[in-house]
Order: sequence, then C-alpha cells, then structure tokens
Amino acid sequence: MLLGASNVGKSTLLNALVGERLSIVTPKAQTTRSRVTGLRTSQTHQLVVIDTPGVLIPRDLLHRSLLMAASEAAREADVLVLVADPSGPASESVRELVREVAASAPAAVPRIGVVNKVDAATPEAVRAEGVWLRSLGAEEVHAVSATLEEGVSGLVRALEARLPSGPFLFPDDEIASAPTRFFVAEMVREAVFNQFHEEIPYSVFCEVDEFREGGSGPEGARTYIQVTVYVERASQKKILVGERGSAIRQLGITARAAVEHFLGSPVYLDLWVKVLPDWRRRRDQLGRLGLPIPDETRAR
Repeated sequence: MLLGASNVGKSTLLNALVGERLSIVTPKAQTTRSRVTGLRTSQTHQLVVIDTPGVLIPRDLLHRSLLMAASEAAREADVLVLVADPSGPASESVRELVREVAASAPAAVPRIGVVNKVDAATPEAVRAEGVWLRSLGAEEVHAVSATLEEGVSGLVRALEARLPSGPFLFPDDEIASAPTRFFVAEMVREAVFNQFHEEIPYSVFCEVDEFREGGSGPEGARTYIQVTVYVERASQKKILVGERGSAIRQLGITARAAVEHFLGSPVYLDLWVKVLPDWRRRRDQLGRLGLPIPDETRAR
C-alpha cells in the first residue's frame, strides 16, 4: 500500500510498478480519490499495489472521507510503502497526519520508504526526506524517480522479499482489480483536471451510465460509452459546457483519446453534465462514490 502526502507522486509510482498507466496523474494535488489497485505478476511473485488518496488537512466531508480511506487501507496492508517528495516537502501538520495514518497499520507490518522525484531535488533534500521516513519506521529507503522509472526495479525486489507466502490472489494476466468502467470514469475526470482550473476539477465526479460494445447505430462499430460529469453548481456546469459547447467538445476529444488507448479500440464517448448540489459535503453522495462515511461526531 502506498501512503504519503498529497502530490508526492504515488499514482505515478503505482503506474511504474505495474508497467501500465492505471492511476490518473495530473500536476494538481488531491487527484486520487478512490483506492486504485494495480497488479504486477511474475513467475514467483504477485504484487498487489494499492494507491490511496494523498494525506492532506481535511477541510470538508470529502477530505475527511479520503483520510479515512487511507487509514483503512493501511490497516489492511501487508507492506506499507511510505512515499515522500523532496522537491516539495510536506508541512509539519501534514507530516503529523501521515504519521497518524501510518500508525493505523499493525506494528508487525514491514515499512519501506521511498523518496520520489529525486531527479528534481538536491541530494540534501533527498537525505532529509530519508531521515523523516526512517522516523516513521521505514526499514530501508529507496531513492526513486517514478517518472523516469529509475530505482523502481530495486524497490520491486524489496517488496517481493517482504510479501507473505500464499497463492496468487488474481489471474496472472490481469493488471488491475477494478472494472473497466471505473478507469473510464477516472480518465474523463483526469481530462477535467488537465483542461480546467480553480475549483472546477475538485467539484467534479464522473459516472459511466452506459457501456455498450460496438454494433449498429450512430456509433457504428465503436464502443458506445455515456458518462455523466457531475458538478456542484450551475455556474460550474456553464464553464464545463463552454460557449456553444466548445469546452465539453474539447473535453470529449481529450478523454476519448485516453479511453481508446486504454481499451485498444475506437470509442464513441457521450458526455453529459449535471448539477448535484454540494455533493462533497453530502454523506449519501460520498457513499454513492464508494467512499467511507466519516462519523459526524469526529473532527476527521
């Protein structure tokens, strides 16, 4: 299980470990919301790598839910991978939260430290983050550039050496545990993050309403996929749609290219935008997303 502050590169590290682009990656913090499970299988080992939401100071019900999801994943981990970013170290308050979440894992669970983004940091900063990771209980620390895939093979060997014995949990030809619909929705959300700014990306969640493989109809032999993009306010919907639909068309072009690359086949992507007021602060909507529901009586 990968654990760290928001925007330390956990999603990029998951993709590098699995060898496939599963977890969406954007320059913005707080991109990952749901647990993403990637699989790396060799003849002798199967790594089940879980990417979790980045730890950050909770400001609303969604943030508290994401923090809760990270803690739940830590309690289930066989190996805890603590990830740090020396190019932009976390604040002391965020570090304390990371420490609290890491403490959710049983004491017997091995802990490995990863200083990511070493290609963009000074040696002194890399060493400082390594010291901090060891203070969290890391048995060893790996210097890695997930973007350049440097240091990943050594990390894989360290993880394999700490895996518990047992049969493979998934078929050896699978690379992820989530259904295709999940990844399609995430790719549309990634396109929103890359195209829009300010509060728009953080106010969006996406659902696949229909997924129909190629056949007759206006989409021809292409796979027809209908996705609803939910926002919190009518003003946000107006921005997403754009003047005469220009913004939503561009969003569709970008997202369709990513989905077609993922599926390996042509796609007819039909995007709809709907308003779901204040969904980030509504317990029923967080449950709809499959996120844990925080106790209202707790601070986080």
